[in-house]
Formats: sequence, C-alpha cells, structure tokens
Amino acid sequence: MSDIDTWLGVFRTRAASLSGAGLPWLAAIRQRAIERFADEGWPTQRMDHWRHTSLAFLGQASFDEASGGDSAAAQAAVAKLRGEDDGGHWLVFVDGRYAAALSQVGALPAGASVGALSEALAAQPERVQAAFGSADSGASPVALNAALATDGAFVHLARGTALEAPIHLVFVASAPNAASHPRNLVVAEAGAQATIVEHWLGGGAAAASLSNAVTRIEAGADARITHVKLQEEDQQAVHLAAIEVAQARGSVFGSHSLSFGARLARHDIVTRFEGEGCEVLLNGLYHVDGRRHVDHHTRIDHLQPRGTSREFYRGIVDEAARGVFAGRIVVAAGAMRTDAIQRTDNLLLSPRAEADARPELEIYADDVKCAHGATVGQIDEASLFYLRSRGIDEPHARNLLTYAFAAEALARIGLAPLRRRAAATLRARLPGGELMEELS
Repeated sequence: MSDIDTWLGVFRTRAASLSGAGLPWLAAIRQRAIERFADEGWPTQRMDHWRHTSLAFLGQASFDEASGGDSAAAQAAVAKLRGEDDGGHWLVFVDGRYAAALSQVGALPAGASVGALSEALAAQPERVQAAFGSADSGASPVALNAALATDGAFVHLARGTALEAPIHLVFVASAPNAASHPRNLVVAEAGAQATIVEHWLGGGAAAASLSNAVTRIEAGADARITHVKLQEEDQQAVHLAAIEVAQARGSVFGSHSLSFGARLARHDIVTRFEGEGCEVLLNGLYHVDGRRHVDHHTRIDHLQPRGTSREFYRGIVDEAARGVFAGRIVVAAGAMRTDAIQRTDNLLLSPRAEADARPELEIYADDVKCAHGATVGQIDEASLFYLRSRGIDEPHARNLLTYAFAAEALARIGLAPLRRRAAATLRARLPGGELMEELS
C-alpha cells in the first residue's frame, strides 16, 4: 500500500467481507471512518500531538492482507506464553483474526461473556453497537481501525460480575508485511471486576508488519478494571494503539503499559471521569535501543469532583533510540477536590539516546491538589561509585542501577506472572541481565 488511495481501495475490496458487514449501523460507521482517514491521512509532525512522531513514512510502506490462522510460528509463540502462565482465559488472534484452535476460555461465572468480536457481531450485535464507538474519536489511525476492524475481543460483564482469573488477549504478528486492525471492546457494568492482559508478540519475521489496534473500555459505577499491556513485537514492526476509557461514578481503572518491541510504537491512552469519585493509575515502562522509537501520549479528563489520578512513566533509552512521553491532565470547571499526580522519568544509557518529556496540567477548578514533574538523565555517578567500591565491576553495577530504575514501575503490577514476565523481558535486553535473575 503506497498511498491513501490504496487504503481506500482496500476498504472497497474488503468492506463486504468484514465481520458484521450486513449491519447498517456498522456500515455507516465504517464509511464515515474511511472518509475521515482519506481527508486526514497519516499524522505528521506538523500536528501538535505528533510533533515527535511522524507516521508519514507509512504512505510509502507496503502491507498485505493476512489470512490469519494458526501458523507454526504463532503456535510456538502462544505455547511458550501459555507455558509461563497457564491460568486464566485465553483469546488468540493471529494477524488480527481470531484463532479458535489456539484459544481457550475457561469456566465463566453467570453474567460474563468473553469471546471474539466477530462472533459477538453475529450473536449480540446490539451490545456491540452500544460499545463500538464512533468514527470521529481519536487520531486518523483510530478512524482507519474503525473502517477495517474485523475482529478483536468482546468482553461483557453484567452488574456485580467478578472474574478472578485474568483474560489474556494474545496478538501474534505472524505473516511478513501484514497489516491488522484489531478492535477490543470491554463493557463492565456496575460493580464488575476483571483484569485484561494484552500480549503483543512477533512471529520472528524479518519483514515489517503493522498493528493498528483500538481497545475501548466502559467501566460502570464502582467497577474495577485493570488493563496490562506487554508489547514485544519484532524489531521491524510498527505498532499503533489507542486505549479509550469511560469511567462512571466510583470506578477504578489501572493501566500498565510495557513497551519492549517494534521499530516504532505509539500508545495513546485516554480516560474520562464521567462520574464523581473515580480513580485511575497509569503506569508505564519502556526500553528502546538501536534506532527504535516509542511514544506514549496520555490524557486524563477530570470532569467530575473528587477524582484521583496517579500517572508514572519510566523510560530506558539506549544507543540512538528515542523515547517520548506527553501526558495531559485536564481538570474541568467544577471538578473540585481533584487529586492528581503525574511524573515521567527517563534514563539515557548512551550519548546518542534522546528522550522527550512533556507533562502538562490544565486546571479550571479551585480546591484541587495537582502536581507534575519530569527528569531526563544518566546513571548517577555517586551510586555507581558506591557499588564499585563494594567490589562490583562497572558493567554489572550499571546494569543493577538500570534494573533498579525500572523496578519501581514493575512493582506496581499486581499480577505476579505478568510482573515476572516483564522483568525477564527487560533483563534479556540488558547486557549481563541473566546475572540479575534473582532480583525478580
């Protein structure tokens, strides 16, 4: 696909075969979405929210439609993942399409529905319609997702339903030069509780792939939803993702975004406090090396009183890589008693490494408690001297301090298997990381 006209041609070719193609409401959304994408194109650095990350190169990239399935590479990747943590409910998607043979949903309590979006569009289209979203939200890649999404996960939790075991959504980019557009919908009614884990894996392909994903979460009154995302796609992959959350009164949402793969990864996370007393934790950790690029853009809208938000992102940047964080907390007029803290810290391991930090507060209400801060720096020489004075060689001491820098973000992940997996992934990327296995 070389330009916008090619994407329009893909839409015209595939529209009739997309899941739910016979639903008038969905056809209208898709048509509006592709028209919007045609008008806006891929984001460029001329746009404020994309000043550090341009997708203009995608206009010259070439991606194919993948058929999905359970390829040998996908089977191996999923088997390894399940071997590390075999609990919970598993939905597997290969190149954006549901792979039933690789999936396994365990026993669910009454009131819980966990399955593929393609199946939900056929069995319960009314519920999907209420949660699908519009063609006008997010940036233009979100619009392209709305136009071309044919699969993903659909999770519905009735009032008071609590899932003890996590729901694992596994996305494997298996075919080379393939583009996928998964769309995940999570509806948690009042008092519901669940943990959703997204695993993004590569199939070992040397060629590039494009993952353009959207996850929409509706947290009802007093619902508690935790979302963990571990992105480990291949080094030539392009990963674009948006998480859109709506929180009702008293709901609690936790997001843990761990980005360790892909040539370029962009994560947009937005949550809106639509009721009083909402709480959110946005926790992030990324490691980039080579010439890779990772960008986290977040927004928390405090629209109602007595909301609490905590946001902590940590980045480790090596060689000629670049890490970007831009977070905005908006306290609307009338959102009294807001309590918000936002912080981003970046560790540069190379003179060529680059980090951009843009924490922002917009406050339009009185009687609030808000703070934000950012740091970009190198390993503390005093700490390095302290370790070396106790007999630890310099490379090992640097790795210990680097791992300690990341440990604070890892410690916030309550799900122990995911915390161990993230720690192991990070150690594997650090020279001499195997010597620090006891630290997890």
